[in-house]
Amino acid sequence: MSPVDPGTILVSIAVILFLTIVYNKQKQQKGKNLPPGPRPLPIIGSIHLMDMRKPHETFIKLSKKYGPIFTIHLGAMKMVVLCGYDVVKEALVNQADEFANRPKIASHYKVHKDNGVAFSNGEKWKAMRRFTMSILKDYGMGKKAIEEKITEEAAFLAKTFSSYLGKPFNNQTILNAAVTNIIASMLLNIRFKYDNPTLLKLMKLVNENVRLLGEPTAQLYNMFPTLMDLLPGVHKKISANSQELYRFMQEMLTKQRQDLDVSDQRNIIDACLAKQQEGKAESMLYCSDDNITALMCQLFAAGMETTFTTLRWAILLMIKYPEIQKKVQIEIDGVIGSARPRLENKKQMPYTEAVVCEVQRFADIAPSNLPHSTTQDVTLRGYFIPKGTTIIPLLTSVLRDEAYFAKPYEFYPEHFLDADGNFKNNEAFIPFSAGRRSCAGETLAKMELFLFFIGLLQNFTFQAPPGAVVDLTPSPSSMNAPLPQEICAIPRK
Repeated sequence: MSPVDPGTILVSIAVILFLTIVYNKQKQQKGKNLPPGPRPLPIIGSIHLMDMRKPHETFIKLSKKYGPIFTIHLGAMKMVVLCGYDVVKEALVNQADEFANRPKIASHYKVHKDNGVAFSNGEKWKAMRRFTMSILKDYGMGKKAIEEKITEEAAFLAKTFSSYLGKPFNNQTILNAAVTNIIASMLLNIRFKYDNPTLLKLMKLVNENVRLLGEPTAQLYNMFPTLMDLLPGVHKKISANSQELYRFMQEMLTKQRQDLDVSDQRNIIDACLAKQQEGKAESMLYCSDDNITALMCQLFAAGMETTFTTLRWAILLMIKYPEIQKKVQIEIDGVIGSARPRLENKKQMPYTEAVVCEVQRFADIAPSNLPHSTTQDVTLRGYFIPKGTTIIPLLTSVLRDEAYFAKPYEFYPEHFLDADGNFKNNEAFIPFSAGRRSCAGETLAKMELFLFFIGLLQNFTFQAPPGAVVDLTPSPSSMNAPLPQEICAIPRK
C-alpha cells in the first residue's frame, strides 16, 4: 500500500473543515426565515448557474423564480440579491444604517486594503465620507469655478472633434481625456493635452481594469482568492495596474508635500495634506498617506470612467435616434444659441434634461451596482439576513422597473416629461445608487453630463459612417460600456 502524500492529507482536511463550517452555519440558521434561492453545491455554491460575463442577467432570471429578495451562494460567499426599486429603497434608504457596509472584495483589498472611501467601513468610512464630500464641494463640485472648467474643456473637445472635418473617427480616447481632465484639475490642478503620455497611461490603467474586472476569472478570484493567487490570470494584471496608479498618486502626494502652503491650497491633494497637519484626533487617526493615496485613486477612477462611458452612450443614442437629436438641437438653439452653455440653462431645457436622464437610465452602466454588506442581523420584508451578508442591490432591475418606467427596455425620454412637456423626476431614477453609499461625486457627474452633452450637440450633428449601423450591444466589461465604433461629427456651423 503506497503512502499518502502529505499535501493530499492537508487539502482533504481543509475541505472537510470548510464543509463542516458551512454545515454548522446552515444548521445554526435553520428555522430562520432566510430569503429563498437555488440550493448550493459543495464548494462552488451556484456558480454553475451563472453567466459570469453578465451576472446581472442571471440575477434577473433567478428573481422571476424566487422573488425580489433571494439568496445565492458563489463559492463561499453568501449573497442576497435585491430586485426592483421598492425593495432596494426599503434596504438602502429606509434601513440605511443596517445596509451601509461594504464586503471585503479581494481584487480591491489587495492594493487598497480598507483605505479610502469606496470599500472602507465603520468609523473610518464615516470620517472619509465626510471628508470626501467636503473636499469635493470645496474644490468645485456644484460651484461656478468647476462649471467654467467643464465648459472650457467642452470647447477644447469640440475643437478636436472639428479637426476630423466630419470624417469617421473613434471618439473613445478623446472623450475619455476630456472627462479625465476635469477630475485631474480638481485632484492635481493639471490640464493634460489629449495626447499627453502620462494621461494616456493613466487612462489605460483604469480602462483596462474596468474591462478585466468583467472577466470570469477575475470574478472567480474574488470568490476563491487564496486558490486563485496560486494560478495565472487577469487578477494579476488588475493588481499590477492598480499598484501602478497607486504609485503615481503616492508620487504626487510626496511632490506636493514639499511645497505645501496650508494657507493657499491648490487642489484636493493639498487639502488632504493640510488635513494631516490639523492635529485633530480624527485627522491623525484616518489621514494616513495610505488612506489619502487610496482615496485619490478611487476619486480619479470614479471621476473619469462613469461620466466618460455615459457620454459615449449619449452620442451613439443620438445617432440611433436622429429625431431626438434634432429636438435637442432645436431646444439648444432656442435657449442658448451660440452662447456658452450654463447650468442655469437647465431650467429652460426640459427636453434636453429628460434626454440626458434617459441616456443614464437606458445605458445602465453599473447593472449590478457596488455590493453592500449588512452591519447587523436584519429583517427585510419578513426575511432574516445575517450580519456580514453581501448584498447586491441590482441597479439594472431598478432602472428597468416596469412599475416606474412605461417602456423600460426602450430609449424613451418621455419617462422624464409630463403631459405638458415639463421635466418630471422619477423616484426610481437612481443611477448613482441611493442611501449612505450613494456616489459622492453625483453632483459633479450631473454637471459634466449636462454641459458636455449640450456643448457637443450645439456644435455637431452626429451620424454613423456611410454604410455603418450603430451597435448598442454592451462590450464585455464590469460596466455596460459601448463597443468601440467610429462616428461622424458633422459641424453645424
